[in-house]
Formats: sequence, structure tokens, C-alpha cells
Amino acid sequence: MSTTTPTAAPPGTAATAQTPPPRPAGWRPSATYPEPPEGRPGVSRLESFIDAMIDMGQTGQIFGEHGIGKTATFFSHLPAAYPDAELVFVPAANLTPDDLLANAPVRDATTGELVLRQLVMSQLRPGKPFVLLIDDSLQAGATIQSQLMQIACNWTLGEYDLRELGCIGVFLTDNESLAETAARRSDLAVLDRMVTIRITAYDTSWRQQLAAKYRDWNLREVFTLWATLAPALRELLSPRTLDHILANAREGFPLRWGLPLVNGERLRLAEQKDNGRPGKDRTTEVLDRIAAAVGAANPAALPDPVRAVVRAALRNRWSVLLQGPPGCGKTELVRETVREGLDGREPLYFSMPVTNVEDLCAPIPTTDGSLDNLLAGSFLGPEPKAIVWDEYNRPKDKAAFAKLMEITQEWSLAGRRVENLRAQIAVQNPPYHLGRKLLVARNNIAQATRFTVSLTVEPGDIPANEWLIAKYGAVAETVLEWWKHDIDEDGRAWITKRTLERLIKLHQRGLPLEMGTVYLGDGEYAPVSLTALLDRLSNRPVTGLRELAQDVDAWEARLRTAAHASSEGSNDSDLVHQVLANAELTQLKQHQAAVARLVALLPPKLRSTYLVGASSEVQRFWIEVFALIPRG
Repeated sequence: MSTTTPTAAPPGTAATAQTPPPRPAGWRPSATYPEPPEGRPGVSRLESFIDAMIDMGQTGQIFGEHGIGKTATFFSHLPAAYPDAELVFVPAANLTPDDLLANAPVRDATTGELVLRQLVMSQLRPGKPFVLLIDDSLQAGATIQSQLMQIACNWTLGEYDLRELGCIGVFLTDNESLAETAARRSDLAVLDRMVTIRITAYDTSWRQQLAAKYRDWNLREVFTLWATLAPALRELLSPRTLDHILANAREGFPLRWGLPLVNGERLRLAEQKDNGRPGKDRTTEVLDRIAAAVGAANPAALPDPVRAVVRAALRNRWSVLLQGPPGCGKTELVRETVREGLDGREPLYFSMPVTNVEDLCAPIPTTDGSLDNLLAGSFLGPEPKAIVWDEYNRPKDKAAFAKLMEITQEWSLAGRRVENLRAQIAVQNPPYHLGRKLLVARNNIAQATRFTVSLTVEPGDIPANEWLIAKYGAVAETVLEWWKHDIDEDGRAWITKRTLERLIKLHQRGLPLEMGTVYLGDGEYAPVSLTALLDRLSNRPVTGLRELAQDVDAWEARLRTAAHASSEGSNDSDLVHQVLANAELTQLKQHQAAVARLVALLPPKLRSTYLVGASSEVQRFWIEVFALIPRG
């Protein structure tokens, strides 16, 4: 065994423990990094590039994959490194020609005559030093491109010198993939004016940012998992998407809700074969490993998912996307849930097919010679707000879509933050429904990953049945019994909740019901037979919860006979079970005494299914009913 003799301290000095290295400025411990990461230089490669370009007075051009933290690095680094400067963020993909520079009549201070002057956007005159960040510059239109290139090459815009306005740095950030950008620069005269860096996820501080955001979770295992994935998978599972997955995990949501919907389809974490085609789908494996790493559940589904997502969006200041078939009631449920979360305030509601740019904002000249934007009055004021973007993927035109992208991605409108905006909920239809293509716009992965939650909504996720019963009473109960029991799954897809309401109204007016179904043209209506519905509405013999309750003694006797004959029950047991399973909560409560008598005689395996996947209110009802069942 070898030993080492400690070196004696020099005379006159005391032996002390080695002083730990100083911690980087602004660093705070987390479960992931209780101490600063070993080898961390304090600033990332991108942060060093930003500092160098500002110091040199050069335009910096930054290329990198979507979602790796390019823009976020500017928002986090500049306030810390340049506290006296302001970041002017310009989302180029969302610009219209008059946003940056416009000609407008202005009264000359000397002559008093109206003269035509160039007006520059007010954000470029902040009255203090500023750094100009032009994001997604390659996605701008042709007219905007010429303005952006003047800025990038000369730091001027029209007749304005940006340096005189206080500009200390100009940067352009872009995704290099042609799938996400409109073009590539090829003019050498332009390219020769910029310093260009191409970065990856390893060149930003996204790990430190996520560790700080989820401070009580140790994310080292998550980061290790990400690093071991193939490059193609790492690109799909970008840091931004990983952030969304962790956000869903924290709320107890299925982690797959954090994966974006690209052109209506859930992103799959599939490996790529040598020929470029998709290989093994590792989505479930990767998400389960992330959940296990942070000690979170990864449920397959949640009861009442629409309300859960909207409430989480209001709590956490999220943008969320809800995609579901037309007519299922998703928009009304969203608006109702927002009202509850905002103490009765209505959400700011915009139907995109009829929304113009002028409905959101409009440029106007100001007295100081700059170009400002008037925002719609609903965006102003300190009160809490939430925006509902209905028919999100059906914008009226490109200009409206550009403004929509700015608000959903940057939470700003015409460069101005919307005060106290608590949540944004986008609602859209899928590209295809019932085998038919819907007229909706496409998106790319960079746009799709802006939503923290992307939820696919099924008709069963919308409690529209309760609303129909509350509004239309017994007729609605009869129509819903038909919808649940007498038509198949395809039929229920054709007969939406919106269609059900039309059928109820037509019946009340004594009009033919067929007129309420979807008309396909050439005299053809939706391929769903209404014969059974007409029978029910004509009071022909049917069996629903109301009928069971009216004849509960006879049904109790039949179930008792079935229970004595077999522990599995009989056809009568199956019928009663089906009626109870499909009944709405209001119906169950109305007939609770009869329900308690009947359910006590059903096989235990059937009773247990009433709690699976049910909402907390429904589970509470059944627990109360089960408590009434005699023991022994």
C-alpha cells in the first residue's frame, strides 16, 4: 500500500482547503447541474459569435436547424451581456411590404406643405443602442428581401442610416433546409458583405436553459438519450420539441402531445434508412425513456382532454393546437373553457377565413416621422387575454397568415408585445376527413413546433351530448340513443354533433330529417340510414336508460335471473351494461336510484369498466353508486 506525505505549508502560512473555481456569472444550481458543467466555457459558440460581430461591426449570418435555440440565445444573451442595449426582433417571414419602410405624406416643418417622406418602422428608433435580429430572413417575400439585403449589406434602410439610429449589430438567422425556407442567397455581391456561421444544437446553451426551466428534474439521462440518437432523429427531436415533451410530462399529459402535427400527421421519431426512406419507428420507446428518466407518467390518454389542455395553456402561457373533425363542437368547448379560466371574459376570437390584416393591425405615420402600427383595440389593455384562432389552417391570404405566424410564434403583433396574453389556442380541421380532402393549408416542421401541445381531438372528447340534453331535453336523449346504439362508427363520423342539433330542430318543426344531413350533391346525402331514428322518434319500442328506469323492477328481476344462471351474465346483462356505459352523466344522476339497483346485479368485470378513462366527475358518480351496493 503506497502512501503520500502531504507537503508542508510554507512557514508563516496556514494550510487551507483548495478554493473551488468561481461559478460563471448568472449561473444557478439545478437538479441537472448542481455545479457548473465540467468544461463549460461560460458562453456558447453562438454567444461568442454574437459578441464578436457586435465588436467588429459586421453583419452576422447564422444558419442552423429549426428549434435548436438560435433566436432564444439572442433573447437570453443580449440582456445579460449588453444591459443598456435593446433587442429589436424582426420575424421576416411575417413581414408585409409596408412594415419596415413606407412612403407617406408628412407636413414639412419649415414650409408647412405636404411632402412625401420615407417612414421607418418605429421599432428601429428605440432611442437607445439596439441589436437588430432578422429571423427567418430567407422566408421573406421578394419585396422584403431587397429591404433586408440593404440592411444586411450597408446597415441602411431607405434614406436611414441604422447606425445613426443607434444600431450596434445586425444579424440574420435562418434554417438552411429548403423544406423550411423559400430560397437561398446566391448573389456573391450580397454574400461578400456578411460573416457566416453554421451551427448545430451543440453550439447553443439549450441544455442549460432546459435545466434551469425544469430545475427540480435531473435531465442528464434525457440529454444522454438525445445525444445517442442518430443525427436524423436528433433533428426531429429538436431541443424545442424536447422542451414541449417535458412540458407535457410535467402536466401529466401523454408525452406524444409534445410532438408536432406536420400537415395534420403526428411527427414520428423514425430512423432513416440508407436510401432515405423511414425506418424503425422509435417514438414510443424514446418517449417512454424520457418519462422514466424524469419520473413522470406517460398515459395513453386522458379524460376530457380539450378542457385539460386549454386550462394548462392558461396556467402556463402556452400556444396549443387542437385538430379535430368538423362539427364536433371543439371551438365552442374551447371558448367556454377560456371564459371559465378568465373569470367570465370572452376570448379574443378570430375566424381565419374571414380575418384580414387590417382586423389585427394597420401601419400609420407618427408625428416623429416613424411608421407605427395601430393594433386592434381588443389586443390593448392590461386585462388577461386569450386568443382563439379558429380554422387556423384556413387563412384568408398570405398577409393574414404572416401576421398569424408572428403572434403564435413570437407573442407579438407588428413588433409589439400583446400585454397580459395568457394563452393562444389554435383550432383546425385535419387535411382529410371521411376520405375527402379538406381545403386547408400545409405547414412545415418549423411552424408546427411552435405549439407546446398538439392534440388530435375525437368527437368523444367533446361533451357536446350534455349540452344537447340540457338544451333540447328528451328529444336530444332519443336522438343520442340512436347515434350511440343504432349506427356504426362510420355513421357516427358522418353525423357530427352539429348535425345532431340540426336533426333535433328539424324534428321539432316536423320537417324531413334527411335535409339535416350533409348534402353531397346530385341528390345524394350522407350515407347514413335514418330509419331507426324515425322509429325512436315515433315512440316505437326502444331500450334506453329512461326505459330501464321506468321498468326497473322487471329489469332487476331479469338481471337477477342472469346472475344466478352464470357469473358472466346474459344478453340482458350486456344490454344494460351498454346502456349504462353510453349514458351521459346528467342521465345517470337523474336515474341514480335505478342505476344503483341495476349495476349491483351486473358482473364485476363489467362494473369496473365504468371508471376506466372516465372524467373525474363520472368516476365520482360511480364511486358513490358502488358504495350503495350491499356487501356480502
